[in-house]
Amino acid sequence: MAQTIIPVGDPKAVKKYSAFLALDTPKKSWFTSRMMGYGETASMPIQMLNELENDAGEQISFDLTMQLKMQPVESDDVLENKEEKLQFYTDSVKIDQLRIGVNSGGKMTRKRTVHKLRKIARARQSELWSRIFDELFFMYGSGARGVNADFVYKTGYSGFAGNGFSVPDAEHIQYAGNTTKGTLAATDKMVLLEVDKLVAKATMMGGGSGGGSAGTDGNTQTPQIQPVKIEGEDHYVLVLNPWQVFDLRTATGANGWLDIQKALVTAVGKKSSIFTGGLGMHNRVVLQEHKSVVRFSDYGSGGAVLAARALFLGEQAMVCAFGSPGTGLRFGWHEETRDNGNQLIITSSTIMGVKKTTYNGKDYGMMALDTAATDPTVN
Repeated sequence: MAQTIIPVGDPKAVKKYSAFLALDTPKKSWFTSRMMGYGETASMPIQMLNELENDAGEQISFDLTMQLKMQPVESDDVLENKEEKLQFYTDSVKIDQLRIGVNSGGKMTRKRTVHKLRKIARARQSELWSRIFDELFFMYGSGARGVNADFVYKTGYSGFAGNGFSVPDAEHIQYAGNTTKGTLAATDKMVLLEVDKLVAKATMMGGGSGGGSAGTDGNTQTPQIQPVKIEGEDHYVLVLNPWQVFDLRTATGANGWLDIQKALVTAVGKKSSIFTGGLGMHNRVVLQEHKSVVRFSDYGSGGAVLAARALFLGEQAMVCAFGSPGTGLRFGWHEETRDNGNQLIITSSTIMGVKKTTYNGKDYGMMALDTAATDPTVN
């Protein structure tokens, strides 16, 4: 029976599989499928910026307007020349090309049709792209590569496209037990009290909420972390490492953990993507789990305590931007042969950038929570 073969490099295949990747990868990526929203008004932890998908350029700038803090004039007092000026802070994200590829081997090694090879390459590469996306979001959100042994990115990695990692500033990091990196003990593990502290800190942050000395307005110029709004209710997201989840489960006990799960099931707006796959909810914080939460091995007085950095996310904590690779899609697909046509090479690419949102030298939309975290199966 005759078989139709679409040859290597055929434009129909290139466009088709570029589209497949553009659909597959966001669905498989944990962050892009659950935590991303589009446009300036998106009330999600990650804001997608699409200005460069159709226009030339490599950088997008975006602004934050600080909260007004003017005391109103009273009665017939004159308002003229007392008006408060709008204050803006600007951040930007750059994009660059990322590429991966597979060598399918020689003709005698493959013994498959080009159709089968494309399907296999698409499946494996979309999985890798989703893993790359998630690792980038965790590293940029944490401001560090950490010591995670299963990352595709090597230790010492510090970002791409000119978007360097930004460590959490002092106002946006919390250590379990009210400690510091140098004093964190192996017993300073994840407990619900730490979640409550994060909520209290986020609620009181910014706008001069008690931050000034006597006789001053106390304005810290620190933007308040805005919660994610789901059907009129405010929520935050806390992404935990599985070892932190284990500590939290065992600390709360079976009954306490059941209450946390019930809170999520009965929540208003539970169909929102930020609830998808959630462990539970406590004090309006949706608890999520991911193995790629960044870990460290140099905490404590002796620099040997293992720790993990949970991410407490509000609105627009990070931004992501794409540029079209020339196909009108977010991914490019390329096929070529080498060794006089014997080897088939299939590669894919994307043009993108990721960044934690920072204004005036301070993080915006998120906090880090560092706790001791060790493998519970190891003594």
